[in-house]
Amino acid sequence: MSRIIAVTGASGLIGSALVGHLRAKGDTVIKLVRREPRAKDEAFWNPMDGKVDLAALEGVTSIVHLAGAGVGDKRWSAAYKGEILNSRLYGTTTIAHAAEELKVSSLISSSAIGWYGETGNRAVTENDRGGDDFLAAVCREWEAAADVATGVRTIKIRTGLVLEPTGGALGRMLPLFRFGLGGKLGSGKQWWSWITLHDHLRAIQFIMDKEHLSGPINLTSPNPVTNQEFTSALARALRRPALFPAPAIALKLALGGFSTEILGSKKVMPNVLQEAGFHFDYPHIGPALEALTD
Repeated sequence: MSRIIAVTGASGLIGSALVGHLRAKGDTVIKLVRREPRAKDEAFWNPMDGKVDLAALEGVTSIVHLAGAGVGDKRWSAAYKGEILNSRLYGTTTIAHAAEELKVSSLISSSAIGWYGETGNRAVTENDRGGDDFLAAVCREWEAAADVATGVRTIKIRTGLVLEPTGGALGRMLPLFRFGLGGKLGSGKQWWSWITLHDHLRAIQFIMDKEHLSGPINLTSPNPVTNQEFTSALARALRRPALFPAPAIALKLALGGFSTEILGSKKVMPNVLQEAGFHFDYPHIGPALEALTD
C-alpha cells in the first residue's frame, strides 16, 4: 500500500538516498524545503520560525526528520556549537508540532550515538544512560524535542557512522587510502559503530512498517570495530597499505572539538532492531567495505 511520506534534510547524504529508496518502493515523498518550493513534490517549512505549510502536507502518513547542521562540517566555535544545537532543537520542535497537527501515524526523528558519550570498551544498548559531553547534551535535547508530538508514534534513530563512498567520513577517507596514504587515527583502539547507507535506509523503512516500535533505536551494525580494524579493512578492500597513522595531537589541531568524535570510543549495539527481526545485509566491516569500494 502506497504511503505519503514527508522528509526533512532531503538534500543531504542520507535524505537524498532515502527519497529515492522510498519512491522505488512505491511511496509518494514530499521534500520539506526552506526556500520557495519549485516542484510539486516540495513543501515549505522554516524551522527557526516554527512554520510548516500544513496544507501542502495533507494526507501525509509519516514524517522522517533528518535536518540539522553537520557536526563535522566546521570547527566547533561557540557560535557553531550553538548552531548545531539550535538547528536540531528548533527544527525538531517545529516538525513535532506539525506531526501532531497532521495526526501522522509515525514520526522518525534523527538522533545519534553521540547520546552515549564516551563508552570505552563497554558495549551499550538503547537502555543505557546518556553521556555527559557536548554531543550527548545535544542529543538529549534533540530527542526531548521530538516528544512534543504527543499521540504520535515517535522513534528516535540513534545513527552511527554511515558508510557511503560518495560522502560522509568514508568519502573523506577514500582519497587518502586510494593513494596509500591512509592509516589508523590516534591510537586506533577506539570503537567505531558503523552502518552502511544501504542498511540504514532499509532500517528506516523497517521501523516505519513495524507499528509496535517506538522510542530510541540504534542504527548501527551488530559488529562494531576498532578504528585499527576499520582502517585495516579499508586498506585491504582497496589493496593498498595503511602505513600513515594520524597522531591524536594532529587531529586535535586540525579538527578542534570535533576530534573527540574521531578519537572517542562508542561501542553501540542495535538491540531493538535485532529483537524486532531486522536482518543486516552488511553486518561485517570487511564485506561492507569490499562492496562499497568495488
